[in-house]
Amino acid sequence: MPGAANQDKPARRGDALLSFGLDSTQLQALHALLSELSVTAAAARLGRTQPTLSRSLRRLRRHFGDPLLERTGNSYRLTAFAERLRPLAAAAVEAVDRTFAAETTFSPETSTRSFTIASSDHGIATAGAELFRRVRSLAPGVGLRFLPVTTELLEHEDEYLRTVDGVLLPHGYLTLASSVDVHTDRWVCVVAADNQSVGEKLTRQDLERLPWIATFTGQASRPPAWRQLELLGIVPRIAAVAESFLVVPRLVRGTDAIGVVPSRVAAAEQAGIRVLEFPFEMVPLTEAFWWHPVHDHDPGHRWLRGVLSDQRV
Repeated sequence: MPGAANQDKPARRGDALLSFGLDSTQLQALHALLSELSVTAAAARLGRTQPTLSRSLRRLRRHFGDPLLERTGNSYRLTAFAERLRPLAAAAVEAVDRTFAAETTFSPETSTRSFTIASSDHGIATAGAELFRRVRSLAPGVGLRFLPVTTELLEHEDEYLRTVDGVLLPHGYLTLASSVDVHTDRWVCVVAADNQSVGEKLTRQDLERLPWIATFTGQASRPPAWRQLELLGIVPRIAAVAESFLVVPRLVRGTDAIGVVPSRVAAAEQAGIRVLEFPFEMVPLTEAFWWHPVHDHDPGHRWLRGVLSDQRV
């Protein structure tokens, strides 16, 4: 069976699926089936008939030597192999779509292109919001699609960046991509307004003894400010984890906990909190737009980068 060997060693990149002998039609079917977990829903998504998708599923099962979808009661679930295959199929479809959407020229006044940007909630609320306003003014037909930053992005940077137009993240997370700085900010601490265990100024002892609301605690995804604390010998005592800067000020309210956020986030959430400076100088937060070098000479992408660089503050 041609795909049997692939069951144990799936492709490392989404575009490698095409080398398995699947044409773009089958690739689209694979992506829809693994996303919808239903032949009927996949057919509706692609605008094809149910018998057509059933035939595609049979062919895909023969090709990979794996059932892909297994019935459980009245629904289906992915096999272990299909779980590994799903992000590869999504990346392959995205790569194919982007290939055929490529343009030799770009006119912002008439373009209907859509740009996909991965971003933290902080990035969307600041740089993303300003980018959207500028794009609406300069190119009313151009669309923006914002995706959340995921562990997959941070751990598989090169592969992930090929599937999107770029990423809005501070310096300190990505290493392989090209970038343009968008704005600068500073890290601040937030505590509840009624937190009696903290004075008007933070001390190093406060940082060491207070419980922390942590964000993005993975080795590759910890905020640069958190890494700086560890370099100074301060190991925060984590009481809760929330992978969002925007919710940290709300979580500390009514507790003795402390959190670290960009100052713009703290400024937008003044009610019920106090904003305190670190007792020592922190490395500034520099928000940037990151992209894979394959986009370097794309005229539309170059326009987008220019819009982003013009909004630097």
